[in-house]
Amino acid sequence: MPSNAALVLKRTALLPALLLALLASLGEPAEAQTFVDVTDQLGIDFRHTAPPTSTHRLREIMGSGLAAFDYDGDGDIDLLFAGALPRGPALFRRTQHGRYREVTVAAGLAASAASNYGMGVAIADTDNDGDLDVYLTHVGADQLWQNNGDGTFSDITETSGLVADGWSTAATFCDVDRGGLLDLYVGSYVQPDPNRSCTTAGGVPDYCPPNVYEPASDRLFLNRGSNTFTDVGEVSGIAKARSPALGVMCHDFDSDHRADLFVANDGTPNHLWINQGDGTFVDEGIVRGVATNLFGQAEAGMGVTLGDADGDLRLDLFVTHVDGETNTLYLGQAGGVMLDGTSRSNLGMLSQRLTGFGTSFADLDLDGDLDLVVANGRVRRASRTPSPGQSYGDIYGEPDQLLINDGSGRFEDGCGTSSFCEHRRVSRGLAVVDLDQDGDLDLVASHSNERARIYENRGRPEADRWLSVRVLDGKRDAIGAEVVLDLGERRLLRPVHHTSGYLSSRDATAVFGLGKRSTVSETESLTIRWSDGGLETFDVSPSGRTIVERGRGLAP
Repeated sequence: MPSNAALVLKRTALLPALLLALLASLGEPAEAQTFVDVTDQLGIDFRHTAPPTSTHRLREIMGSGLAAFDYDGDGDIDLLFAGALPRGPALFRRTQHGRYREVTVAAGLAASAASNYGMGVAIADTDNDGDLDVYLTHVGADQLWQNNGDGTFSDITETSGLVADGWSTAATFCDVDRGGLLDLYVGSYVQPDPNRSCTTAGGVPDYCPPNVYEPASDRLFLNRGSNTFTDVGEVSGIAKARSPALGVMCHDFDSDHRADLFVANDGTPNHLWINQGDGTFVDEGIVRGVATNLFGQAEAGMGVTLGDADGDLRLDLFVTHVDGETNTLYLGQAGGVMLDGTSRSNLGMLSQRLTGFGTSFADLDLDGDLDLVVANGRVRRASRTPSPGQSYGDIYGEPDQLLINDGSGRFEDGCGTSSFCEHRRVSRGLAVVDLDQDGDLDLVASHSNERARIYENRGRPEADRWLSVRVLDGKRDAIGAEVVLDLGERRLLRPVHHTSGYLSSRDATAVFGLGKRSTVSETESLTIRWSDGGLETFDVSPSGRTIVERGRGLAP
């Protein structure tokens, strides 16, 4: 959340790019996608609570994240909301009837410290036993919850060595040392200061931008086995930097078969921590093109998503920002660098008046191209004079967005009359997953000071087909791998990861839309690029779902 003076400079510098984007946006609108709010029908009654105080403490407006994953191994997607005071996290299990039932107490998660203010959810199989464990970030002490494999969790924070006490935000698991176990990166925001207060230019109390607080250092923990971790933030070089982190993405960005880390920072240059292979990391965000936008300006990084937006078989980064800036699309190039492709993608004009948080690449219309979902909500009052009786949602709420890819990496508004876009809410966390197992992707969103919402995808023509692929390395999801589906006339790329946008996580299944094709033929194939550089090809099952396991494929 940058200062007003900085915004004036940014708006001026952005005018050429925005004018180009406006001219580019005069084409035909995208076909609308239909998403229907089914929250009540499915039994979700979670409400994030962080009532605004007279001092407008910054944590109130930041919201919290969620996770959409199968915690009990029954094949259905369950939902976990990070929550806030006084409720804490809330876990909902999907029943055989397709509805959700809260099981927080029965699962053992209700023991979460009541004094901790919930922020994010990171999921991973931390002990390689085949089920997903949970890491909760807080304003306060974080927690690691071990999945016991029987529908319950145990708080093992004290014995795990995961000491993170401050303001933790986004977290992600990946194998940074190639030890066969998933390590943990935890982003930190700022040092809270309850005595700090800010106002608008008109003297109305409002939330402070992050640059008035002291920034904090991120943390890196290596997994030593048996769910024990060692803090290597200082020796790795990562903790020497202090920046307000809100989004984190782990992947091999320079193609050397080692996991790197991209960190979206709020109002300061982003980090791209390149893994040196000796336990240290070097920030190459500037030289690789992702530290700032095209004009060399740092933006208010919130959520991050990774995918092949333009179909060139290179992964791209999309980062959401505050209103007055634009969300930014970084297009992957040869040699591990990225270029700001925001203008050519038409994403500049579509985002300049909105504040983006949760986001995800996803093939919403199952045509093979990756579309975008963006959850929006302000962090500061509008410039207009406040009216008596205005609610929190009136002041800070904004419409969410569905952005449809035309196949070339250019996006158009695809909301139409979709329920997802028609209300102004203070949206934060987002996960895009197939909740009802019908092949298309549904939406789960969390909102600051409001109920979480579920939107069912009902925009898929019956003739459209799909393929979902779960990739296993041993018993766990092969985090960091890449899946390439060869359809003959085109090839589609999907990364395997749990990280979802802003403070959220999701099932790691890779979903491919096949358009009007009747099925995937037996002559076509999947190629898995394992995180350590190994390659295997697999025959593609003609059914909609398939599981591939390392060591059971063929050398390409």
